[in-house]
Amino acid sequence: MKGLLQSTSRNKLRAQTPDGIRIYAVGDIHGRADLLARTLKQIDADLETKAPAGTIEVFLGDYVDRGPASREVLELLIERESTHRSVFLKGNHESLLTRFQTDPSILDGWQRLGGLETIMSYGVTPSINADEVEQARLAVAFTRAFPDSHRRFLGNLKPSFTCGDYFFVHAGVRPGVPLTEQLEDDLLWIRQEFLLHEEEFSKIVVHGHTPVLQPDIRPNRINIDTGAYATGRLTCVVLEADTIRIL
Repeated sequence: MKGLLQSTSRNKLRAQTPDGIRIYAVGDIHGRADLLARTLKQIDADLETKAPAGTIEVFLGDYVDRGPASREVLELLIERESTHRSVFLKGNHESLLTRFQTDPSILDGWQRLGGLETIMSYGVTPSINADEVEQARLAVAFTRAFPDSHRRFLGNLKPSFTCGDYFFVHAGVRPGVPLTEQLEDDLLWIRQEFLLHEEEFSKIVVHGHTPVLQPDIRPNRINIDTGAYATGRLTCVVLEADTIRIL
């Protein structure tokens, strides 16, 4: 377990979770079921040392694509939800997956972002250069192979989650827009406008979407996407009272 960090904002107000609440926030998984399983064991071991009155596990989206085991990732998360208080956010890759099932023409763009690996994890073999007819056939086969439980899971994903002084989201928020009025497209896709903004938001934004070499903890935001599918590092940040830990 890494060192303890204090969370402070520019006006020196401390960001805090509600009394008695510990939050475990997990970054972009991208088909790495092996890393997810390891992280869940680390969370359980951490809880055994000293469990608070309440815990919430927040997963920041991008469960699928790129890595080899997207189906297994969703199975693990669905199982986790049955035994632990969990919040699952939507990432842009989940949006692409569900869109492909009704709009096969997006395959060219989706496959460049790792979509073929997701399709193959469901036992469906895609063509590398699929024409329009093949795209439609592939969408039908993939939809048939996609379990109802996975469809319900994706349908219940949240665009954001607020707890205490923290706002959890996949990609980020648009500066100048109240957190309650953010567009879902920004919550799933925004990059530079958000990343370059150095002023405070109304809460500390905890996000993923843009890979960094190590967790990036700033006065106004915390980025915990450490590129798991490529680096083998899946980050979990622990927020409790006014402290931050990295598992």
